[in-house]
Amino acid sequence: MERYCVFGNPVAHSKSPRIHARFAELTGQALTYEARLAPMDGFAAAVAAFLAEGGRGCNVTVPFKEEAWQLAEIRSARAEKAGAVNTLLQDAEGRLYGDNTDGTGLVRDLVQNAGMALAGRRLLLLGAGGAVRGVLGPLLEERPREIVIVNRTPGKAAQLAQLFADEGRVVAASFADLQGPFDGVINGTSASLQGELPPLPPGLFAPGALAYDMMYGAEPTVFLRWAAEQGAHTRDGLGMLVEQAAEAFRLWRGVTPPTRPVLDALRAELAAA
Repeated sequence: MERYCVFGNPVAHSKSPRIHARFAELTGQALTYEARLAPMDGFAAAVAAFLAEGGRGCNVTVPFKEEAWQLAEIRSARAEKAGAVNTLLQDAEGRLYGDNTDGTGLVRDLVQNAGMALAGRRLLLLGAGGAVRGVLGPLLEERPREIVIVNRTPGKAAQLAQLFADEGRVVAASFADLQGPFDGVINGTSASLQGELPPLPPGLFAPGALAYDMMYGAEPTVFLRWAAEQGAHTRDGLGMLVEQAAEAFRLWRGVTPPTRPVLDALRAELAAA
C-alpha cells in the first residue's frame, strides 16, 4: 500500500490524514496517509527518511513551505512564483517535484463551492505574506478586473504587486488609502488567529460581495463577523483546505476526488464542536 503524509510543526491538529483517507475511500485508492512532526531544523532529513521508507509523496504545512520550495529539484510554474511548496512527489526519474495547490484550492472553493465568478471582479487581498503570495497566480488566471493588495507594511504589498504585474492588474495600497467597493475581500493575514481585525474602513463591500477568510474554526472569525455586519456574504477557509488537498491527491494519484461529502462532514463536525 502506497504511503503519503503531511509534515508540519505543529502537526497533530492536521485534518489532512482524515481528508485523504476519505478521498481514498471515495475513489477506491489503496493508500495510507499520516501526520509527521518534523523538527524545526530537520525538515529535509525528515522528507529524505520518509522517501527512503517508501513514501510516495507528502504535503507540507507551516513552517516548512518555503524550505520545501528550496528542497524541490523541479517545481511547477505556480509553485515557482508562489515561492512556497505544499505538495511534494517523486517523478518517474526519482527527482523531487514541488507544487503549490493552495491557490487552486481557493479558486475552486470560490468558483465551484461558493458560486462566485471572478472574471471582471474587483478583489481585495488582506496581507502580503506567504498565504497571499501562494494564491495570487491562480486568482489572476481567472481574469479579475483588478486585485488590490493591502498590508500593514505597504512596501511588502508593493513588492508582491510588482512580482505579479505581468499576470494581470495588481496594485498595492495602504489601509488609509483603501477605496471600495470590492466584489470580494479575502483575508490572508494571520490576524484571525489572534482574534484581531485589520484596520478596515467601512464601505469596502459592493452589493452581494463575498468576504472570505483563509482561516476557519467552529465560530466565525472576527473578520467574518465584521464583514457580516457590513452586509457581505461570508465564507471561511475550510473549503480551501479540502480543495487544495483534492488537487494534491490528483497530482499523486491521477484522479480528482469528490470534495462535497468531505467538506460537508468536516463542516458538520465543526458545528458540533
